Amino acid sequence: MKKLFAALVLGLMAAAPASAKWYEASSEHFVIYADDSEKDILEFAQNLEKYHSAMSVVTGREIATPSPSNRVVIFVAGGQSDIRELSRGSSNVAGFYIPRAGGSRAFVQDIQNKKGYPSFSTVVLLHEYAHHFLISSSRFAMPLWLSEGAAEFFAASSFNSDGSMQVGRPALHRAAELAYADDVSALELLDSEEYEKKKGKRGDAFYGKSWALYHMMIFDEARKGQLSNYWQLLSTGSSSIDAAREAFGDIEALDKDLTRYLKQRRMFNLRLKPEWLPEKPIALRELPEGEAKMMDVRMVSQRGVTREEALELVVEAREIAAKYPGDAGVQVALAEAEFDAGNSEAAVIAADAAIALDPARPNAYVQKGYAQFRMAEDAEDKNAAYGEAMKTFSALNKIENDHPVPLIYYYRSFMMRGREPNETARHALEWAAELAPFDQGLAMNAALMQAGEGKIALAKVGLSPVANNPHGGSLATTAKTYLALLGEAEEGKPWHPKAAIETVLEAIEVVVPGDEGEE
Repeated sequence: MKKLFAALVLGLMAAAPASAKWYEASSEHFVIYADDSEKDILEFAQNLEKYHSAMSVVTGREIATPSPSNRVVIFVAGGQSDIRELSRGSSNVAGFYIPRAGGSRAFVQDIQNKKGYPSFSTVVLLHEYAHHFLISSSRFAMPLWLSEGAAEFFAASSFNSDGSMQVGRPALHRAAELAYADDVSALELLDSEEYEKKKGKRGDAFYGKSWALYHMMIFDEARKGQLSNYWQLLSTGSSSIDAAREAFGDIEALDKDLTRYLKQRRMFNLRLKPEWLPEKPIALRELPEGEAKMMDVRMVSQRGVTREEALELVVEAREIAAKYPGDAGVQVALAEAEFDAGNSEAAVIAADAAIALDPARPNAYVQKGYAQFRMAEDAEDKNAAYGEAMKTFSALNKIENDHPVPLIYYYRSFMMRGREPNETARHALEWAAELAPFDQGLAMNAALMQAGEGKIALAKVGLSPVANNPHGGSLATTAKTYLALLGEAEEGKPWHPKAAIETVLEAIEVVVPGDEGEE
């Protein structure tokens, strides 16, 4: 592990020339960090904003502008080998995304602003942001085929020189899968139980066929309106297969139509005019020397570290921080590294140094608050200790009113002291979950809280996307269990699952990232 981790840090540092300039491109929905040319970074940022607008135009959905810290932060990490190292050795990963309240992170390869079909690393980013957008714009769970089919539909988008976009192009990156992998029928797409019966260890054409079914539902005139009908049925509680039979008709006929659709020599796509995709302001900032040198440490830290990795990473962070004591960005990164390594007091000192240098750095308050909460667990006067920690999060709340972390920790401050959260704390947690619907641990916690208040219907709505997340692991399994138990619960009557307190504390803990599901 030590050799692997050392290779990761050294590999990232060696990937960029010593004189490379790092930039931060900040826009309405994204923050991008890259050691690339200003022109390429600005074009990349503008394309991503256009992509967000395109999804809104095509789906007819709008999402509220996120608070600054709730935007998706994208690290342009280097080549394929760098991404492989960051993803802990996965050989076929071109990029990955970690959804987290107040800290969603995406890691991609070097910027390639291609005209025509996008690079595969860009396809991965567009796919993951499609998930982010769709989850953020709906409270209802999507079946796996619909979730992945929609993401694949948008991921093949391309950006034209005249400012227009092509959306819904054939998913060429799924061509080999559709040609050579084990086939997946329409019935298996629509009925998860049927799919699980057949699913083996080998890869199959699930993603490709999901794209094809979604594409057909969008462009086939004979099936116009069926997808909307299917979605309406799902939102009222119908199962995927029952909704499909009512909306799509005979499933065998659907399967034959899908086979014919894939054999077409030409397929439609949408051309979105430039005026539908207005340019958004992009703020570009060159990082000072110290912050630029800390970027490799920051990427590893925000990807998520094990205990052993954290202990090694903090040594590198301290060495850089010693050379740049007057750089606020460096001190914030040091605070995060110290916290990850278990050094709470050192994290507070570094965070305070960052705040003194630049009081507008949200992550400085976050790292200080995390450290203070951890210190409060062992404090003699817990009330005073948690109160002090909440002063830090209150200061962050004043800087950024809709930052979800202070809201989460206000609720958690009651739980950690063994107190019943008051109404304000409960509303704070519900609002945090509204602000960050893509954070499924947070969604589960809010749903359990609502169940405890007797809001059974709301709890079911909150748990459903978590339970249906195909990459949700143990969290999804637990959510399914709770949903089944809630089936017997009575609306208006408080419901508490066995060991609910332990589950709540685990779900709302803002953990060191790295254990989340990745595609």
